[in-house]
Amino acid sequence: MRAIDVHVHPGCIEMAQASGKYAESAVRYFGLDPEKLLMSLEDTAKEYSELDMMAVLIAWDAESNTGLPRLSNDFIANAVREFPEVFRGMACVDPWKGKMAIAEVERAIGELGLLGVKFQQSAQGFYPDDMRFYPLWEKICELGVPVMFHMGTTGFGAYAPGGHGIKLGYSKPIPHVDNVAADFPELTVICAHPGWPWTDEVLAIAMHKTNVFIDLSGWSPKHIPEQIIRNANRGLGDRFMFGTDYPVLRPAYWVSEFEKSEFKEDVRPAILLENAKKVLKIDV
Repeated sequence: MRAIDVHVHPGCIEMAQASGKYAESAVRYFGLDPEKLLMSLEDTAKEYSELDMMAVLIAWDAESNTGLPRLSNDFIANAVREFPEVFRGMACVDPWKGKMAIAEVERAIGELGLLGVKFQQSAQGFYPDDMRFYPLWEKICELGVPVMFHMGTTGFGAYAPGGHGIKLGYSKPIPHVDNVAADFPELTVICAHPGWPWTDEVLAIAMHKTNVFIDLSGWSPKHIPEQIIRNANRGLGDRFMFGTDYPVLRPAYWVSEFEKSEFKEDVRPAILLENAKKVLKIDV
């Protein structure tokens, strides 16, 4: 196994439906060809398999804040069952669903076998350190799986009047994610994306708290902020993980740029594979 991509969104029609008008904004924001984004799970599995990589597919549920349908945890679990050599899965729940969200987390991990729980605070419209959501973090901690929080700006709603109502402040690392990492020291926290314009805040949390990791998704390696690379090379290399934000970025392109980057040779295997195996408890 060459690498594990920890941040993969299915490029299927179901994910497009779950994103609605926000997906159109993201396509414009990233300068993408929408016709090249839609693909079957079979095509995605083939793409990763040919690269000798594993992909962690992420579910989606921002129903309360957007009114759009979910990409369900069952959908992700079924994809993993269909392509077990390539796919693993990460759950998503709408935190505003309260006890239902907690029960769904328990089912997604205990029954469906998903590896963690992802949240996109700006799309879901909540602050992680709001005490109303602490029972959710307690349950995830109890289940012994990581939680992934979106960090920084987002293409979701970008280039639209008012960002279609999406508020970036929900995804500010300090204090919102820092508080959760401090209050739940046994909870593994993954900060998704380098977190611009708060990259230094993401780094500060990871440097300060050993239960915090960062995935590098959404950024081509040639554009990853210099301070990320510097800190990875100076002892923080065990905290970073390879991610693409597929289908926004494709794995072959990301890795080819990574090979030309300033990341040191001795930290690259950890970023591409070893850290994800440890954090997500994947036996390759």
